[in-house]
Amino acid sequence: MFTGLIQSVGNIVSSKQINGDLQFDIDTNFTDMSDVLLGDSIAINGVCLTVTNMNNRQISVDVSKETMQKTDVNHWKVGTLLNLEKSLTLKDKLGGHMVSGHVDAMAECTHIESSARSTIYQFRIPSELDKYIVKKGSLAINGVSLTVNEINDCVVSVNLIPHTIEHTNLGLLKTGDQVNIEIDTIARYVEKMLGNHE
Repeated sequence: MFTGLIQSVGNIVSSKQINGDLQFDIDTNFTDMSDVLLGDSIAINGVCLTVTNMNNRQISVDVSKETMQKTDVNHWKVGTLLNLEKSLTLKDKLGGHMVSGHVDAMAECTHIESSARSTIYQFRIPSELDKYIVKKGSLAINGVSLTVNEINDCVVSVNLIPHTIEHTNLGLLKTGDQVNIEIDTIARYVEKMLGNHE
């Protein structure tokens, strides 16, 4: 599990295909790697991936075909900047919201505008996910825990403060770019429980 609070922006140093899957070497830019072990999970652009190799602050991860089909990993290349978060421990603060790292779909950035010192971003989401997102609810975009300002006709609006823009890769987005989104898991459980009582 994760919180959606990004700890570092890493970059891809190598990429290769292995029997149809992808393997990436990533410089995490973490200042402390003492709490990262082989087999640990790290959220990379919101995708929960397993550390398969380590060398100082550099890690390797494998990406399956399933993940390739549902996330933006096909756009990753050498130099791509990625949001990183180590997995949550019981002693950590839960400052964002509970994020699983299981991306639901990709969304398209459709509009960007300034609002005082902040920036408003709009994203068009797949129609089947619209019912899970509510105004003032939580949504993870590229692994970043964000509050939904508005949701209208499958377009989600979020507000990014300067700190978020400076410390994640969201500030690099342009209209037309694709992002990974993960809805609040609680919404799925509520739907299932209500469905069982109909």
